[in-house]
Amino acid sequence: MNKSDIRILLVDDEPDILEIVGYNLKNEGYQVFTANNGQEAIESAKKNTPHLILLDIMMPEMDGIEACEKIRNIKTLENVIISFLTARGEDYSQVAGFEAGADDYITKPIKPKVLISKIKSLLRRLNTQQNGADTFSIGDIVIDRDEYVVHKAGKKIALPRKEFELFSLLTSKPGKVFKREVILDTVWGNEVVVGGRTIDVHIRKLREKIGDSHFKTVKGVGYKFVLEGADK
Repeated sequence: MNKSDIRILLVDDEPDILEIVGYNLKNEGYQVFTANNGQEAIESAKKNTPHLILLDIMMPEMDGIEACEKIRNIKTLENVIISFLTARGEDYSQVAGFEAGADDYITKPIKPKVLISKIKSLLRRLNTQQNGADTFSIGDIVIDRDEYVVHKAGKKIALPRKEFELFSLLTSKPGKVFKREVILDTVWGNEVVVGGRTIDVHIRKLREKIGDSHFKTVKGVGYKFVLEGADK
């Protein structure tokens, strides 16, 4: 996909951020849309169907957390990449963002070149999805990498991108224990700084959606995926 075809929605209540970040994104050749709050973001996302949304958390009228949750419930926006762009770097804020369905977390202030590098990294997932799409089954679970959805016993389960990538990693080798550092590096990338609870939040979400018995915690090491009845 060409840069000129990629649509990015930038959401922030600070005009300076919209102007500076928007300028740098347009200078890279991306299509850029802007919004000042969460409600405007939802309307713009419905209208423009962006590939990537950069979403501030602290905004008037509707904050980024609520906006993210609502966007994730819109059928046509299930696969949009959402990254929070915020000055709040506390661990609890990151956890709240990931629980709302965000894919990544960028902390302000950030230098334009670093931000562009981060965005390119996020957008590479679009090419991965388009060029490396396939479907595979494990037990009664079907994982569709093309649509970023999971089918379990015939029931469709839509997962936010990071949950899907984590699930794909764990199911790639059932029974194998994936260390926490390997999970962070593979799913989030070693250039991304996330809180220590990030993996735990995503595993909890997967347990709720896929089934608790499929995910085993190896204390002090990491996690593994098992088929029901295979890890007694």
